[in-house]
Amino acid sequence: METAVYHAESALEAHHWWFVGRRRLFAALLRRRGIAATARVLDIGTSSGTNLRLMRELGFARAVGVDASIEAARLCRAKGFAPVSLADACALPFADASFDLVLLTDVIEHIGEDVAALREARRVLRPGGDLLITVPAFPALWGRQDEVSHHRRRYRRAGLRAAIAAAQLELADCFHFNFLLFPAIFAARRLIRRLGLGCDNENTLTGRRANALLARLFAVDVALAPVLRPPFGVSLLAWARKPEARQREQSAAPRR
Repeated sequence: METAVYHAESALEAHHWWFVGRRRLFAALLRRRGIAATARVLDIGTSSGTNLRLMRELGFARAVGVDASIEAARLCRAKGFAPVSLADACALPFADASFDLVLLTDVIEHIGEDVAALREARRVLRPGGDLLITVPAFPALWGRQDEVSHHRRRYRRAGLRAAIAAAQLELADCFHFNFLLFPAIFAARRLIRRLGLGCDNENTLTGRRANALLARLFAVDVALAPVLRPPFGVSLLAWARKPEARQREQSAAPRR
C-alpha cells in the first residue's frame, strides 16, 4: 500500500465503523470456533495493527505479526501492539508448524501469487491449525480504493475456494459480509469513476455522525452474514484448516 494509506488507516482503525465491525465479526468467529486465548497466533500483513488490537483485547498473549512494510511495523510498535517482523508473506521467517491460528485478512489481494501466500500460511500452521482469510469481493466493485491500496484483484467465491484448494487447505466455511451496504457502495464507486472524482482513501470520507450510523448498521450486518449467507457482499470471508497428518497420509496413499 501507499504510505499515506498506512497513516490514514492508522488514524482510523481504532474507531472507524469498518475496522470495528470487522473485529466484532472475527471475535465472534474465534469464540464460535473455540480458539483458546493460549493459541499461538500469527497475523500476516499487520498494516497499522487492527488485528493485533483485537488480539490484545481478547487476551491472546502469544500473538505476533509480520508485514513487508517498515512503516507498518513502526506504527504497530508505536501503539504497543505485539511484535511485528519484517518479511514477505510468501517467505515467512518462522519454522514449520509454529502456529495454531493464522490471520490473513485483506492481504492476498495485494500479492501476485496468492496461492503461494496461502501455501506459506499452511506451512507455518500446525496440523489441524486454523486460517482466517478475508478478501475484497466482486471485480465490479473495483475502485480508487483498490488502486491506492495496490490491489491485484477482487474475488468471486469460486476463485477464492479454488485458491484455497490449490494450497492444499481444507475449506470449513465461506460467506460474504458487508452486504447491507453493497448497493450503496456499488453505486458510489460507479458514480466516482464516471465523474472522474478524486478520492485518496474512502475511509476518510466518513464524518462522526455518519460513522456512528454506519457502525450500527455494520454491527447488524456482521451478525447476520454468517447466518443468512447472502449471495453478495463487499467482502468475502473464508475459514480454512491445515489437514491433520493422518488425513494427509490417507489422501496420499495409493488406491487399490
